[in-house]
Amino acid sequence: MSSMKKPNPAQRKKARKLALQALYQWHVAEQPVTQIEAEFLADNNMEKVDQEYFSEVLRGVPRSKSELDGYIGKHTDRKVEEMTPIELAILRMGTYEFIHRIDVPYKVIINEGVELSKTFGANEAHRFVNGVLDKLAQELRITEVKS
Repeated sequence: MSSMKKPNPAQRKKARKLALQALYQWHVAEQPVTQIEAEFLADNNMEKVDQEYFSEVLRGVPRSKSELDGYIGKHTDRKVEEMTPIELAILRMGTYEFIHRIDVPYKVIINEGVELSKTFGANEAHRFVNGVLDKLAQELRITEVKS
């Protein structure tokens, strides 16, 4: 199913950016993920995107939503419903990656989340995202964090 070639960081970055936008749309418009995925694949040039990664994150986050929100809720004093859709989508993506993409170093997940929140989030969103992802890494990737 998956090719063994190492993912290109630029393609992975683009996949995360599109996945964030698609998850935002899923959250706000409440359309089926399959419909959103089809639209994104049709509307975007996917040649320079890690498409496998995009699809995995886009399908995996909604499927694991309550589990992800449970982890996120433990590490913030804000209710999930009070977060902006962008913050929530970034935190869900990061939490999903911590759990299901052990191949991705936790520092990469945190950095990518912070970068996405600087690009798409409100003024101080990156501080919030950084703090929550950092705490999540301590729980979900403790062995990696300690080494």
